[in-house]
Amino acid sequence: MSKYLIVTSLLALWVTVTHAQQITKAVPRLVKNGNTTQLLVDNKPYFILGGELGNSSASSTAYMKPVWPKLKKMNLNTLIAPVYWELMEPAEGKFNFSLVDDMILSARSNQMKLVLLWFGSWKNSMSCYAPEWVKTDLSRFPRAEDKNGKKQEILSPFSKSNLEADKRAFVKLMQHLKAIDGVQHTVIMMQVENEIGMLPDARCYEAVANNAFEQAVPDKLLNYLKDHRNSLFPETKNLWEKNDFKTNGNWETVFGKSLATDEAFMAWYYSVYVNEIALAGKQAYNLPMYINAALNRPGKKPGEYPSAGPLPQVADIWKAGAPAIDILAPDFYNPDFKHWSDLYTRASNPLFIPEIRFEEGVDAKAFFAFGNYNCLSFSPFSIESTEKPGKEPIGKAYYIIDQLIPLIAKNQPLGKVKGFLFDKDTADQKITLGNYILKVAHEYKLGWSAEAKNPVWPSTGVIVIEVAPSEYYVAGTGVVITFEPVSAGKKAGFISVDEGYFENNHWVNQRRMNGDQDHQGRHVRIPVSEYNIQHIKLYTY
Repeated sequence: MSKYLIVTSLLALWVTVTHAQQITKAVPRLVKNGNTTQLLVDNKPYFILGGELGNSSASSTAYMKPVWPKLKKMNLNTLIAPVYWELMEPAEGKFNFSLVDDMILSARSNQMKLVLLWFGSWKNSMSCYAPEWVKTDLSRFPRAEDKNGKKQEILSPFSKSNLEADKRAFVKLMQHLKAIDGVQHTVIMMQVENEIGMLPDARCYEAVANNAFEQAVPDKLLNYLKDHRNSLFPETKNLWEKNDFKTNGNWETVFGKSLATDEAFMAWYYSVYVNEIALAGKQAYNLPMYINAALNRPGKKPGEYPSAGPLPQVADIWKAGAPAIDILAPDFYNPDFKHWSDLYTRASNPLFIPEIRFEEGVDAKAFFAFGNYNCLSFSPFSIESTEKPGKEPIGKAYYIIDQLIPLIAKNQPLGKVKGFLFDKDTADQKITLGNYILKVAHEYKLGWSAEAKNPVWPSTGVIVIEVAPSEYYVAGTGVVITFEPVSAGKKAGFISVDEGYFENNHWVNQRRMNGDQDHQGRHVRIPVSEYNIQHIKLYTY
């Protein structure tokens, strides 16, 4: 080989290796694929099959040691864990990252990823995780006040010193993460603050807040409203419309006198505060960032719930004030899962669930979330509290969903992935998917089980994926599905129904189900309390 060819070959090899290293080192990021947002980790779509720790669990490495085996038994691929400002910066300017480092090393050794929660200025409205040197210096770090002038255990979002102290600490954290994890990408996302919201009033009333309320609505917000007038969410548009879409004046001049105006005002100043922190953090290490909301309960007024967090009624305000925040996320402790999921997936906001009550039926909701929505994360709260990790239904659901991730990632942007959630009150649904009309129902609708006579049915859920014409995968628990051709006058028959699993992304048949299991070609069925994947091939006659 000539000297020229050797040099050329070595140069080509160097370019190839360098390019491969650059790809390998790509930071976790969110990308749009059609109307679908995908989280890419090491350049592959990633779905968080997670669990969030109870608030105090990550404050001790000794406490965490027996937790990791539990998480493995529940098939988690990601742990959502707090970082506490008071423990990370116990004295001003003196940082201790030992808890963070141990969490990262433990996650790596257990082949898991991490999402970190920044418990900074606020956690569940309150400032309980602010350091002692912040809590005890009220003149430098002022508190929010209620309408009676009483100071709350809540740092004021109108204080520059509060913001700067939080921001400095968060930037230090992000710089540290980049230094120790910028290549391996154990930490894949960040939550900025936790369940922000004002209590016990809809807004705060310290002098600087009252002054801001009487000032003109900021041009940045008004320009956003004007630019997005035709696409605003109904809650925002209705509030603005009631006052004739005014575009100048103070908050009550533009929006009218109401608790909704108070909440919008507070949401703006919370969002601007959070945006500064997130933007500075991203400049240090550009990980995706989201913020979570404590959902308001029916009939409660702003201030009776944490007012002005990233809730649907002020989502436009948050989008205007905090463009550095990538996702607005709901924490689920309310019963109407579909209602809130629908609200949070408007305007292509992906469904990201950092917390959901760890209770019966959470497995069914996981199937529904990943099948019916552009869901990036599902995470029961206080996941470590179980005493039977190997038997938890959520672990069985995660085992199934994990196998489906490549199929979901490929087919969801094409509209070929559907999810269903059933109980006795909502027991069936009909949809068209591909060339067939699917009648999907709770398995108890068959009437075969004695438990079908019970007044309450367990929640069940399923994911259906169309992978080719007349070919589907069905995965979940407690459902029955019949197929009817879209073409009039035709019937559907099963070529095959196979139960199996995916191994290294390849389908492995376990057993053919063309007899009693599919009722001699009448339907696909997964009994309650069973979890499996079935591969369906159909024909028409």
